[in-house]
Amino acid sequence: MQGLKRKLVYVTLFELIAVCMSSVLLSLISERPFVYAGVAAVASSIIALLWNLAYNTGFEYWEARQTKKGRSLLRRVVHALGFEFGLVLMLVPLFAYLLGLSLWEAFVYDLGLMLFFMVYTFLFNLAFDHVFGLPASAQPKPAESAKAADAADPQAPVACR
Repeated sequence: MQGLKRKLVYVTLFELIAVCMSSVLLSLISERPFVYAGVAAVASSIIALLWNLAYNTGFEYWEARQTKKGRSLLRRVVHALGFEFGLVLMLVPLFAYLLGLSLWEAFVYDLGLMLFFMVYTFLFNLAFDHVFGLPASAQPKPAESAKAADAADPQAPVACR
């Protein structure tokens, strides 16, 4: 699965799971009624959904121009950190307003959620790529695949290479 369909499936699954988990977490840590936490979770999900589309589009644009293809551990960590940093900038004021917190308290709450979601994002991406395959931007070019196949079988006749 590639392109827009991949992005829509990705963000839909990611955010549905995220809303469920973050509603419970925000309610528990803020000691506010579940309805307030639920509104904060849905609002943050909408923001995260739009940010996710924009961020992943930009990331894949950058990724497609890299000489080294694939998604290494470092590339996945950088991806998760960049996404979460942008989200923190948008969500702290939202949490402060909706949950009646100071900006500092909202930042501390968001740090806890950020740590949780960095792990969640990393694991979700691993699982998503395992189930749906890598996006085109992370797949080796056909010439690279042929070179890798040649390197894997040095005994193959030259005419077959």
